[in-house]
Amino acid sequence: MAVFLLPPLLVYLATVAFPIGESLFLSFFRWDGITEMKFIGLDNYRTMLTMDSTFRAAAVHSLVYLVVNLVIQLGGALLVANALTYLRRGRDTLRVLYLLPAVLSTVAIALLFQRIYSSEPEGVINKVLGAVGLGGLSRPWLSDIHTALVGVSVPEGWRFMGLYTVILLAGLLTVPREVEEAARLDGASETRIFFQIRMPHLRPVWLTTLVMATTYGLRGFDVPYLLTNGGPGVSSELLTTYMYKTAFTSTDYGYSSAISVFIVAECLVAVGIIVALLRRRGEALL
Repeated sequence: MAVFLLPPLLVYLATVAFPIGESLFLSFFRWDGITEMKFIGLDNYRTMLTMDSTFRAAAVHSLVYLVVNLVIQLGGALLVANALTYLRRGRDTLRVLYLLPAVLSTVAIALLFQRIYSSEPEGVINKVLGAVGLGGLSRPWLSDIHTALVGVSVPEGWRFMGLYTVILLAGLLTVPREVEEAARLDGASETRIFFQIRMPHLRPVWLTTLVMATTYGLRGFDVPYLLTNGGPGVSSELLTTYMYKTAFTSTDYGYSSAISVFIVAECLVAVGIIVALLRRRGEALL
């Protein structure tokens, strides 16, 4: 058995554990990639946590970005997946269509939403607002400091909602139909069936999708970077975009490594909290 586990373990060490360890090592140094590295201990972390206002703003924005993504991806996916269980025809076709956004290239998604949000030429959102008499609400969505953060969050939520819909649908289809039919015969409403029969049965799948969506959300980078690059100002700056610019624009590899270590720690803490809460809730229901 150990022989079969060795290749994936080596791949994991080379692609995940080693880069994290290298980032942790570099975070204790000041280094621009050219001159000699200078050991500075915890100075990067001290600066990051106590003196860097951009880092604090990016940390808050990353949490907002995560919440928007979770609401769209998991909330939307659960509603759609539950509705699809009542569909008798065309379910497989819809399942394929829902997966399409997840396989589109990042650049294509960014260009699509640039056109949707555009003010000059007028984009889809502003055209719809004008058509229903709400033209006064039209604005350059990605250039407005009040809407840019949500604007870069929605595309990522839309992108993976279909993937989680397919995963949750697969879980819902394993719920014993005879149990649901017995509940209906006893007078249970569809809402009660959903919360008292389907959701408890779906808990392992729900935990997996929640962990996936949380870790992906905290590491979101490509679409926000392409749409606004953290702007205007720092109104849509995320920890990932700030880390990238610190490394490749400011060439401060030590400080950017400290930010990357913080992101990894943030993901681990978030996953730990999710697992603990759901496990405690599951034990309470037993």
